[in-house]
Amino acid sequence: MSKKASRSLISSYDLHLFNEGSHTKIYEKMGAHVTDDGCHFSVWAPNAHMVFVFGDFNDWQKHSMPMVRKDQSGIWEAFVPGAKVGQSYKYHIESKYMAYKVDKADPIGFMHETPPKTASVIRNLDYEWGDADWMAKRAQADYLRQPVSAYEVHAGSWRWTGGEDSRPLGYEELGRQLAEYCTRMSYTHVELLPVMEHPYGLSWGYQCTGFFAPTSRFGTPQDFMRMVDILHQADIGVILDWVPSHFPEDEHGLKFFDGTHLYEHADPRQGFHPDWKSAIFNYGRNEVRSFLLSSANFWLDVMHCDGLRVDAVASLLYLNFSREEGEWIPNEYGGNENLAAVSLLRRLNSDVYGNYPGVMTIAEESTAWPMVSRPTYLGGLGFGYKWDMGWMHDTLKYFGLDPIHRRYHHNKLTFRGLYAYSENYVLALSHDEVVHGKRSMIDKMPGDLWRQFANLRLLYAYQYAQPGKKLLFMGGEFGQRSEWYSEVSLDWQLLEFPEHRGLQDWVADLNALYKSNPAMHRLDCDPSGFSWIDCNDWDNSVLALMRYDGRGAKVAAVFNFTPIVRRGYLVGVDQGGQWREVLNSDAKCYGGSDVGNGGMVTAHEGEVHGRPYHLSLTLPPLGALFFEPVED
Repeated sequence: MSKKASRSLISSYDLHLFNEGSHTKIYEKMGAHVTDDGCHFSVWAPNAHMVFVFGDFNDWQKHSMPMVRKDQSGIWEAFVPGAKVGQSYKYHIESKYMAYKVDKADPIGFMHETPPKTASVIRNLDYEWGDADWMAKRAQADYLRQPVSAYEVHAGSWRWTGGEDSRPLGYEELGRQLAEYCTRMSYTHVELLPVMEHPYGLSWGYQCTGFFAPTSRFGTPQDFMRMVDILHQADIGVILDWVPSHFPEDEHGLKFFDGTHLYEHADPRQGFHPDWKSAIFNYGRNEVRSFLLSSANFWLDVMHCDGLRVDAVASLLYLNFSREEGEWIPNEYGGNENLAAVSLLRRLNSDVYGNYPGVMTIAEESTAWPMVSRPTYLGGLGFGYKWDMGWMHDTLKYFGLDPIHRRYHHNKLTFRGLYAYSENYVLALSHDEVVHGKRSMIDKMPGDLWRQFANLRLLYAYQYAQPGKKLLFMGGEFGQRSEWYSEVSLDWQLLEFPEHRGLQDWVADLNALYKSNPAMHRLDCDPSGFSWIDCNDWDNSVLALMRYDGRGAKVAAVFNFTPIVRRGYLVGVDQGGQWREVLNSDAKCYGGSDVGNGGMVTAHEGEVHGRPYHLSLTLPPLGALFFEPVED
């Protein structure tokens, strides 16, 4: 659409909303917006004495195009005739203080040069979407009662092109190959590690400088949209990691933007993150709230993404996060809660769930902060889900034990039952568990090659049987042997070996069962959807449980956490007749020893485990079994 050069894009109402911290779509007005005959530029720099825009359109002459301050808002504007899409630019800022001068990238730029270059790039956001069916279906979705099985992916290292000039896939290539792969593997969603522009690749995107721009490493904003579009047309949702907890201190970024601590706190006890050596947003500053709320909306609104996984929520919530006494400043009531961040998160979640039906927000939150995934009107933070970090730590510690010792640690598997419905949980085996010396998923498993793969199939079976949504990091589904390294492709050649192919097929079949049988997902977040059949057989290291959908469907799951075959093992059920063995992790096709129950068993009368019928089963070594009743 053509815009007149003589008229500002920013109305007085926009200024009011921006300055009061409630403008949630500032990207529609600020940054660089192309017209038929030039480009509007605007940037927030309230403590600047002078601001200039410069770039390819004026041979990078810093002082030839001054910007005009708009009222008392702190926003500077300029229209540059002839500036066009594809040209690079920056803002030259001369502060009121300390004779400070600096060249900054556009905080609301839609594209930036590929690192190590640091300029912003003029870009429109025109794109003709083809995902109307997906968006209409999403608007009716209730993901608490629908399957969510997310495949966590780092765009730069999932798969490379191969050959002499091997490189990471571009966005469109990635979309096509992920759509094909996730369809085959029966995943419902792809969850991408941060794709927002970032200067340092080894930060995996978690040190972000471009909060409104997909990284240009893999293509343009339109290429990114095309990737999302392709995945949607394949019936696969897209969740993004979003990082409002901190930002890097690179000179072209947000730090000390106009000669003052504009986006961050000035006091390092509030504004510097000791773990990540980065700056912390000032969540109490209204314009920063507008910036962050607009960033979140941008990815859901313009880019059609289906969810945000908010990184490091604990570091937002606690003023003393990773700090010793005297290294932090209490809130106005003397507590350690970051009240401004709490307010921001509640506003974020209220906006998302109010404006984007069917979209989800997910908190990576590792503490006991209450009601993370409960509505804001009840006093909660308003997230849709929270990662269950406790389950992950307990379960991985248990599986790392030699089976001979597991009987003494049985409670690590069952403890989750005490809190499983205190939040809406995602059971995540994420990228964080396969880096920094923690070893790959397969290497965490004890024993020889056969036992390692049997244990890993068993672990994934237990993950899928537990109530909660699912997430698995790329490579874990086929037994990537080495730790994840972001600068190379996954070791897809491992699929030449049958044990790796078998593990991959097992994960695909787990996903298929989870999606197809409502008992496996419909009441993931409702205690009526789960019951233990027996959680007390620590002596044999066996667990049995039942999943329900509340409408008659049910699945029984039995787990043998030792390499001992157990024959004639009785498991109580509440329905007589035949039960189909729908999945057996020890089946030969998965690389197992093919011990099982012939695909079908009969439940006979006789109370076991307090239930009126029972199955007499053969439990395979380090095996998981799933049964469905056969209806007449």
